Parts: sequence; structure tokens; C-alpha cells
Amino acid sequence: MDTFEGKIAVITGGGTGMGRELAIQLSKEGCHIAMCDLSADNMQETQTLCKAVAPKDTRISTHICDVSNETQVLAFRDAMLEAHETNHINLLFNNAGIGGGGSFVRDEREDWERTFGVCWFGVYFCARAFVPLLVASEEGYIINTSSVNGFWAALGPKIAHTAYSAAKFAVKGFTEALITDLKTNAPHVRAAVVMPGHIGTSIVANSNIARGKNSGLDMTAEEVAETRAEMQRLGMPVSNISDDHIRQAAHKRAMDFKEKAPTTAAQAANIILTGVRENKWRLLIGKDAHRLDERVRSAPEDAYSDEFFASLTKQGVFTGINNQKANED
Repeated sequence: MDTFEGKIAVITGGGTGMGRELAIQLSKEGCHIAMCDLSADNMQETQTLCKAVAPKDTRISTHICDVSNETQVLAFRDAMLEAHETNHINLLFNNAGIGGGGSFVRDEREDWERTFGVCWFGVYFCARAFVPLLVASEEGYIINTSSVNGFWAALGPKIAHTAYSAAKFAVKGFTEALITDLKTNAPHVRAAVVMPGHIGTSIVANSNIARGKNSGLDMTAEEVAETRAEMQRLGMPVSNISDDHIRQAAHKRAMDFKEKAPTTAAQAANIILTGVRENKWRLLIGKDAHRLDERVRSAPEDAYSDEFFASLTKQGVFTGINNQKANED
């Protein structure tokens, strides 16, 4: 796909982060955008940013949609077709995602399934709804966002990360399987899997919003208690600090995740779109992602050992806010 001008792109999670940056960069090139998100306000801001850089006749539509709900996904598809007066699309970015449901053993089933529902079924439902519209085009591309946690199911030695990792492994496997399927049955459509490392997005705060929970400074007393218990499980000495200090710590964590990331959402979007132009199917985003991929491939049996975690921390190759060193050279 040499040019995005005049193409039609569907982007899930377009209200913030990589989804927003994909929308801005594509619209600047004259690509028509249909985005969905849970937040109308966030999408309105994205739409305004897109219109500021897009050619005059570029269509940019916004749609409220919970991608884990197939009925809402189908309604999004139908509204998008009407808004853009089309019977096809050219690009599908399955980008929406949330975190949470870390422990299969300890966490509530509802919390676990909420994360898995957005991160996996959101991709599946949108693929079912929109892939026929890619096939109906002269050329199409489906770009599914997995993660480094799609090949390494961990965050650290004491942090359970099951729901998100299981979903991202599924996204990676599904996308790789689509390569042969599309080559055989729709050769004008391509597929790519995106595996970001630590990208500066609002996923920490957005994950709570998607669950109907408060985050950071707005946490209720019950939410503070849950956060305190999680910190204690990680060995943090927080039993004697105040609830307000817990709220401030949680808020700082969310801000640091976004603002101290070694790769910005804009940089990630640029790498993704460059990969699409170059017909690539495997897109690692960030030097931390490349280095972690190399480490896991070189010693898969050791990937979850204490020594492996310790070596990652020492080298700065880690999917957290302290991996700046991995991206300096």
C-alpha cells in the first residue's frame, strides 16, 4: 500500500494513545477515518486534531463502541458504512486494549474476562465485521495490536499477568494464521501483527475507566484498599501510609507510564504505518521490544526464571517505566 490518500481506515481505540496518533497521521495524508472508543470526549479531541491537519474533504467519523460486545461492533460497522457512503474499507487497525485481570488464581472472573474480552474478542469481533469489507476493496490491510506480552507472558517476578498475556498471544497467533488464509483466499489483503514494548499511552488510566472504576486521585476507599493490597503483595512497605498517599502513588504511576515511556505513541504510529507501506507483517515497536524478543528467543526455557528477570532489570530491558536504558543506544 504505497499511499493512504483516499483510503478508508477503521481504528478501534481512537480516542487516545496509538489509536489517536494513527488517526492523525493517516488523516494528514488524506485517508478517511472511522474511529471508535468508549469516550466521546476523547474522540472529539482526536477528531479536532485530525481536522486541523487533514485535507478539506477528508471524512473523519466517531462512533461509541465497546469492542468486546459484538452487537455494538456490528452497529459501529453499519454506522461507519453510512457515514462514509461506502461498501468497503482499506485499513483495519484493531488497536483497542485494556489491562487488568492479572491473576487467574486470585482475581475475580469478571475482571479477568473483561480484559480478555476487549483484548481478544475485540479483535475477533472486529475482524468478523470488517474483514469482508477489506476483501471487497482493491487492496486491504488488517493490523492487529498484540504486545511483547504476546510472546512473553510476564511483567515481573511477582506480577501475575494472565488475562492480558493470554489475549495478546491469541492476537499474535490469529494474525500469523491469517497470513496464509489471506494469501490463499484474498491475496489482495495483507495482515500484520504489532508488538509494542513500553509505549507512552493512557492505558493504565483507561483500563480503570473501561471497568467503571476510578483511578489515581479519584479512587474510592475500597479501590484504595485494593491498590494497597496489591502493593503489599509486591513487597512495597505501604501499610502505614495514608489513603491519599496511595492515591497519589497510583496517579504518579499512570502519569509516569505515559510520560516516561522510551517510545511515544506518535513514534509507534509512524513505525506501524511505515511497516504497512513496506508490506511487513511483524512489527516490533521500540528497542525494548526488539531486545526482549531476542532474549526470549535465545533462551525460552529460562524466560520466566528469577535470573532472567534479574538480567532484564539490570540491562534495562523491561516492559515497565524503568526501561529507558534499553532505548538509549
